[in-house]
Amino acid sequence: MKFKLLFIILFFGLASFISADKFSKETVIYIVRHAEKDVSNKSNSDPVLNAQGKIRAKDLVIALKKEKFDAVFSTAYKRSMETGAPTAQRSGLPVLNYSDIKELVNTVKNTYTNKTILVVGHSNTILDIAKAFDTQPPMETLQDDDYDFLLKVTINKHGKSELKISRYGQQHHSTKISK
Repeated sequence: MKFKLLFIILFFGLASFISADKFSKETVIYIVRHAEKDVSNKSNSDPVLNAQGKIRAKDLVIALKKEKFDAVFSTAYKRSMETGAPTAQRSGLPVLNYSDIKELVNTVKNTYTNKTILVVGHSNTILDIAKAFDTQPPMETLQDDDYDFLLKVTINKHGKSELKISRYGQQHHSTKISK
C-alpha cells in the first residue's frame, strides 16, 4: 500500500515537472505599435499619447492579462514608453529602451529565452521586428491608422518561430489581415 501511494506521488510529481518543462520551452514576444498619439502640435516630433491612446494602453493590459512578462521593451519615444508603461507596471518591471532591431533580437534571443516579453514599436518597425524573429507577416506595411494589431511571435524549443496576429482595444485600422 505504501509502495502504491509512493508510486502515485512520484508519477504525478514527474508528470507535473514534465508539463512545466514543456511550457517553459517557448519564448513569447508580443509586438505592438504605440497607441494613438497627440497630433495637435504638428511640430512636436515626440508627442505623448492622446486620450484614446491612453485608453488603448490600458486595453493592452486587459488583452494581455493572463501573461506574466519578464521584460517590456520600447523605443525611447514618449508615445511608445507610455504604451508599454501600464503593462510593465502590472508586471513590476521597468520599460527598457531599444533603438536597433537587430540588437533587440539578439538581446531577446540571448537573455530572454523561454521568457515572455512585450515590444512596443512603430507602424514602420513592428512588421520588421516580427520578420527579424523569422516570421512572415501577412501584410507588407501598416497604415497611419493601424493601432490595434497585436502580434504574437512564439519561438519553440527547436528555434522554430510562429506568428499570430490579433487585434485589441477599440477597432482603429485600415489594413486587412490577409492570412
